[in-house]
Amino acid sequence: MRFNIQKGETYSPLYFLASLGAGGIVISFFMYLMFMAPHEGSPIPQWGHVLAAVTSNNVYLQALSVTAAIGIILFAIMHFYLLTMNIIAYSLFKKTDDFTALRNSNAEIQLMAIPLTLAMTVNVFLILGSLFVPGLWSIIDWLFPVAFLAFLSVGIYALKIFIGFLARVLTSGNFDCSRNNNLSQMLAIFAFTMVAVGFSAPAAMSQDLFMSGISLIFSIIFMSIAVLFAITKFILGFRSMFEHGIETDNAVSLWITIPILTLIGITLFRLSMATHHNFGTHNDAIDGLTLFTAIGGLQLMFGILGYVVMKHLGYFKKFVSGTAKSASSYALICPGVAAYVVSFFFVHQGLVATEMVEQFSIGYFVLFIPLVLLQMQTIRVLLKLNGKMISFRKQPPILVSKMVS
Repeated sequence: MRFNIQKGETYSPLYFLASLGAGGIVISFFMYLMFMAPHEGSPIPQWGHVLAAVTSNNVYLQALSVTAAIGIILFAIMHFYLLTMNIIAYSLFKKTDDFTALRNSNAEIQLMAIPLTLAMTVNVFLILGSLFVPGLWSIIDWLFPVAFLAFLSVGIYALKIFIGFLARVLTSGNFDCSRNNNLSQMLAIFAFTMVAVGFSAPAAMSQDLFMSGISLIFSIIFMSIAVLFAITKFILGFRSMFEHGIETDNAVSLWITIPILTLIGITLFRLSMATHHNFGTHNDAIDGLTLFTAIGGLQLMFGILGYVVMKHLGYFKKFVSGTAKSASSYALICPGVAAYVVSFFFVHQGLVATEMVEQFSIGYFVLFIPLVLLQMQTIRVLLKLNGKMISFRKQPPILVSKMVS
């Protein structure tokens, strides 16, 4: 198996986004169990809850649980398979002149796709462990420190890459602003917010005050880093786009704000839960509605803007329906997942929590029709891209002409 790369091109770290997208689909199926299946006494569903749902007399609950479990397993396998492919490819790519060239250009920021994907891998492990390892939750306070150290390792790796990039640019000034006419540099922000939301999980769910507090602190640190540089890179990117326009190949970067906003929203929500459960603050249902309405509104604006621009440039016909191949096209997957996930939070932590909509009513299920369609479309695009970009011919795992001397 190998990446079926466009002739004349070489491997790109952006292929890690294929694994990231599959991990995102895992999260999307987990949302059904998280918000629609009962899991009293636990902040997230566990093996016992899934087993009870599958063996219940409720046909709806059985179908929901089985479908979600199958989706989680299949896309988790895809996530780990694509992650392995990328690790092998990247190890070969590092030995080439193309890697040296990448490290000395604007494209060095592509390396942030690696810690971004590894942070997603930690989340996938947590979901698989909770759902399919009996009794794991009984020792969860022993496992949260392991998750904390995993996210800390990924965060340090992300900082190493990003600080190295900044140090090179600030000392040499070798940053081509004319080629920064997109939001691809926001990939670093995506990585930092993924780490921040990872830390927010033990912050919100751990019953140990120290574990919750230290996780909260590190979540805030990485969120602050993300917000600071998001402002900088957002302004620089739009300034360059206003001056030079946006290239067709990088038009998808306009949608990178959608997953970033989702991660920020979930992080803030989890941190509010942490301060409520462990530090005595008070939360109201309206807070969730306000937060996710603001997040959703911004996502809708960037979603429409990105779609109109990409439609005008013929991006979808070229890179989705057409024969053109680009690793950056995998960036289409995360916005679909992110909009889907934040919509679940908006419905349940906003509309249902404030009693504007009754859960499992007709109106409730009507709200989920466009969400299910969005999830199916996102899966369809991921499978279509994999069909174009990955070859399953019997060859060594990854062979690209420019990689092999």
